[in-house]
Amino acid sequence: MGSEQHVQLWDQCLTIIKDNINPEAFESLFKPITSLGVDSDNVLTLLVPSHFVIEQIEEHYLNLLKKVLPRIYGANVKLVYRVQIVRQPEATVDLTATTRSTAVKKMQQAMPDLLDPFKQRVYDELDPRLNPIYTFESYYQGASNMLARTAAESIAANPGRNTFNPLFLFGESGVGKTHLIQAIGLRIKENNPSSRVLYLSAHDFLVQYTDAVRNNRVNDFISFYQSIDVLLMDDIQEFAGKTQTQNTFFHIFNHLHQSNKQLVLTCDRPPVELVGMVSRLLTRFKWGLTAEVERPDYKLRYDILMSKVHRDGLTIDEEVIDYIARNVTDNVRDLEGVIVSLMVRSSVLKKEISIDMADQVLAASVKMVQKQITIDTIKEAVCGYYGLDVSRLLERTRKREVVVARQMSMYLAKKYTSLSLAGIGDVLGKKDHATVLHACKTITEQIGVDKKLRADLEEIEQRIQQG
Repeated sequence: MGSEQHVQLWDQCLTIIKDNINPEAFESLFKPITSLGVDSDNVLTLLVPSHFVIEQIEEHYLNLLKKVLPRIYGANVKLVYRVQIVRQPEATVDLTATTRSTAVKKMQQAMPDLLDPFKQRVYDELDPRLNPIYTFESYYQGASNMLARTAAESIAANPGRNTFNPLFLFGESGVGKTHLIQAIGLRIKENNPSSRVLYLSAHDFLVQYTDAVRNNRVNDFISFYQSIDVLLMDDIQEFAGKTQTQNTFFHIFNHLHQSNKQLVLTCDRPPVELVGMVSRLLTRFKWGLTAEVERPDYKLRYDILMSKVHRDGLTIDEEVIDYIARNVTDNVRDLEGVIVSLMVRSSVLKKEISIDMADQVLAASVKMVQKQITIDTIKEAVCGYYGLDVSRLLERTRKREVVVARQMSMYLAKKYTSLSLAGIGDVLGKKDHATVLHACKTITEQIGVDKKLRADLEEIEQRIQQG
């Protein structure tokens, strides 16, 4: 078959395909494909730009091809793919202003610190975007983060070839998730400088993907991310509701995982509580280890404050440190902010740091703990509202009034106390970690649609606050 003839035949296929799928899919998947012709065994070879294109075609358009190809090439035609190899320019060749797309330049002008993934195909080196201060040595360990820290160090020592792939870290803002995953990246680069490590937020990924779609460069975008050895992504909850982005990330995830590349993801909630995510992606999030980074307990808060005081050469009485540690309970970021504020205030006013000064700073900058809310406080408030004896929370029963009260207690304990999920379950009927997660998810979902339950929750919270 002549070259002109096989080009014409494939063009006929494209014409039919174009009429049967949406324009975006045609432009990104089928238009870049080139026919290499049909051999003597009636095998059609198509040159495709990436493995991602093959995966998309096989998953979504195989039935269409089974109808179109026999119509053009005959009933016995067979199909094979060949992935196009993109030759890399010499490392000394720079990407000049005249060769760069206007879209990429505009993106960099608007967000100069945002990674341009396509530029990286020109260079052997990849900027990992890691903050050098976020090391394991500067990360404070306590009971609230021990599991996450241990898993992180294991991954850093043996990325991609361990059972913790992916590592999914979840926890509230400011508890140290970003510090920990960047410490992984820094340790890996220290051990293996040539490793292609990349840290970014899910928001940055979204921005890059949107730009790639707009400029018909999705295949380049995917090829870049499939070249990463260690992908560290913050705030994966940003993908919620973004189905197209999730589908693209799904294929990147699969490729990296199957190639023994390491993935580390952070989120503000566990996978079971994520909504707006496609189920197949959620399933993959749970393939490895899911670990919570909890709010720091008193001992860890105290140790963090003492370490920062010594590091900065400050003189602060231990009773002031104790006062701050007992009243700033949410996250590490607030603790460090209080010390900085005290340093500035002490310097400007030329006064020693005291409890009175700490009290003024805390009142202005962070939410102080007005009263200690315990699991017992919560149980009493919940059971008092529903007219139940507290002992009934420990019963093995499925009676609705007891189940609702127990789930409400678990939800409030997670919100107001520093107990772990396992600890909450232990004091509420010897329930396991998964049961507590399910209870929290159930209450979260129901208060969004059940006005009566939402009113119950508000009244119980008011009782807890009033003591």
